[in-house]
Amino acid sequence: MSVTVSYVLVADSMSTEGLRPLLDDPRIEVVQKKPSELDSLEDFVALVVRSATQVDEALLLRMPNLKIVARAGVGVDNIDLDAATKHGVIVINAPDGNTISTAEHTFAMMMALSRNIPQAYASVKAKEWNRKAFQGMELRGKTLGIIGFGRIGSELSKRAAAFQMSVVVYDPFLTPERAKKAGVTLVDLEDLLNQADVITVHTPLTKETKGLLNEETLKKTKRGVLILNIARGGIIDESALQKAIEDGHVGGAALDVFVNEPTDNFDLISLKQVIATPHIAASTHEAQESVASQVSYEIAQVLNGAPATHSINLPAISEELYEQIKPYYDLTKVMGYFASQCVKTPVQHIDVSFGGDIATEETSVLTRSFMSGFLSPRVDAGVNEVNAGIIAKERGISYSEAHSSESYGYANIIQANIKGTAGEFLVRGTYIDAFGPRIIRINEFNVDLFPSGHLIYIRHTDQPGVIGEMGQALGKHGVNIATMQVGRKEEGGDAIMMLSVDKEIPQEAIEQLTSVPAILAADVIEL
Repeated sequence: MSVTVSYVLVADSMSTEGLRPLLDDPRIEVVQKKPSELDSLEDFVALVVRSATQVDEALLLRMPNLKIVARAGVGVDNIDLDAATKHGVIVINAPDGNTISTAEHTFAMMMALSRNIPQAYASVKAKEWNRKAFQGMELRGKTLGIIGFGRIGSELSKRAAAFQMSVVVYDPFLTPERAKKAGVTLVDLEDLLNQADVITVHTPLTKETKGLLNEETLKKTKRGVLILNIARGGIIDESALQKAIEDGHVGGAALDVFVNEPTDNFDLISLKQVIATPHIAASTHEAQESVASQVSYEIAQVLNGAPATHSINLPAISEELYEQIKPYYDLTKVMGYFASQCVKTPVQHIDVSFGGDIATEETSVLTRSFMSGFLSPRVDAGVNEVNAGIIAKERGISYSEAHSSESYGYANIIQANIKGTAGEFLVRGTYIDAFGPRIIRINEFNVDLFPSGHLIYIRHTDQPGVIGEMGQALGKHGVNIATMQVGRKEEGGDAIMMLSVDKEIPQEAIEQLTSVPAILAADVIEL
């Protein structure tokens, strides 16, 4: 039996050991080249980059089969997230891999800055011995101001506590409970600027954080404050920082990142109060292997059907949660695909609701999975959980998600109510450990359907002999019925049949079915 090979392009230099989850997978072929070195990129389904490769619209157009882009690191400034989402490409990163390396580098820079270590080193190397020129500042008893209290900020606060520093934090998303648990004081930005002896920034670069420390905000800091940026170039206005240092208000700065890299701002870094490193906070052997290993493992998982756990443009879920919801992830996808083939008319809105135990979990990825399945038969572009929302909006389809304690006697229930120009269509499903995914209701009819293979959905009037005529019609075309579900409102009223058959159904068989007077409609559903 042949194995389908997935091609992965590693565009930037990467740790071989970190790539081991991909290199050791027989279903994956790894190519380590720059995109510019290849004539065609059409075969690649995954792309791994660091900060050097720009993943923009032009590159995405060259990679029409791309499913996932992995940034071996934290920042995704070099990836056009809007374009990736539009093209249905998952973007993941490795948020944990370089946390310790970056936190340690930040603290090392703080120590070096407060004790003038680089300047003293250069003086000694120049055969000087000038002890009085390099008097420093103790960190004990000082206040460290951390802007952005994510993984790195949190690790930094632990190290500051060991040095007997007080820590104040500005982070709009940090709760007082979490701040108390971490042993830090939550303050607003102005209070942090007023109180801190050392300020370090650890936020992403966004519209809100660009130039966060500028001429106006730097004036609000203590005279002699030390400033660190080991996060992203642009969070600190470099011109304003230079002016504040030259004026004597800012005592010094330690910088690992710059607006332009390699930096050309020699007026700033040539100041004796400034120490700088060339964006190396994450450059340890351990970190480089860790980030490569983390994204490599996740790529392998995604290419084998699992949802992304560190997605930037999708709700992230843990591996533990994924194991819990995986059966429902598969169920929602097939329910959406099933419903779309049952509803042949335009749709305006879809309500997806969850009941029972599943309602207590993070279900947004399941709603996206349903929408992905629903849209797939309707559009000519590739649809997945990433771009399903955009494609639905482009086609005038809105959707919502709800949770309920109602489970209709089942442990878990997923239901979708689809509203369109021809009315409403309801499908309800569940997952039963011993039996797998089941569709248990179609509109007002209870059924017990295993959603797989070749199906025929028949609406008819409940009359004697209809089932026999149906069997004869299919038999004439060599279509064998494997299973049959029937349901009716009342004797002689509306009824349905859901058939599972052994092979694809020819159009002639469907035409013969619909020629039976009591059969109102018959639709082929392929799952």
